[in-house]
Amino acid sequence: MLLYDVGKVSKTDTAIQSKNTLLYATHFFSSLINPHKRDTLNYIVIDIKKYKPAVPKAVLLFLAGGLWLGVGCMLMFMAIAWLREATQVNRALFAGAGVVLALLIHAFGFSKIVDKNLGRILPAEEKRCVFSFMPWKSYLLIPVMIILGLLLRHSALPKHYLAILYIAIGLALTLSSVRYLRYFLKELTL
Repeated sequence: MLLYDVGKVSKTDTAIQSKNTLLYATHFFSSLINPHKRDTLNYIVIDIKKYKPAVPKAVLLFLAGGLWLGVGCMLMFMAIAWLREATQVNRALFAGAGVVLALLIHAFGFSKIVDKNLGRILPAEEKRCVFSFMPWKSYLLIPVMIILGLLLRHSALPKHYLAILYIAIGLALTLSSVRYLRYFLKELTL
């Protein structure tokens, strides 16, 4: 607990502190009016917890599922646009390869990440920070993934080949988002 002290604090003043109050700011309002009364302290209690964007776990599940679903759909729409330029036979071949890769990525990669995130979110009884729907390490990984995506899109690699990777990751994200949204619906019915 932080206490910003400007003058003498009596024992009765410290008894004001409660376990929910994180920060006490002291101000000399009376000293501004009368500089000779410096021993009069007026406490303004600022409860930092009220500024924490805390939400129930149902919201965290919805945010996680919505983010994975949104990114997955975006990647698949980009891949579909690129596949329109390919011939009919190549479209089916590239899309099929993307779907097979997506199933593998979902089963052996993203489903394990979803399980870890659900294992962290579901046991929470009290409200948690809105940004805790994914671990902080994932926030560090997001800019790396965005930069890699930009580099791939602007590379010399033909877009219909790149569509295989975009379908694979996009569909795997979409399939994995279903698990978040299923637990979200369970939370709403409880």
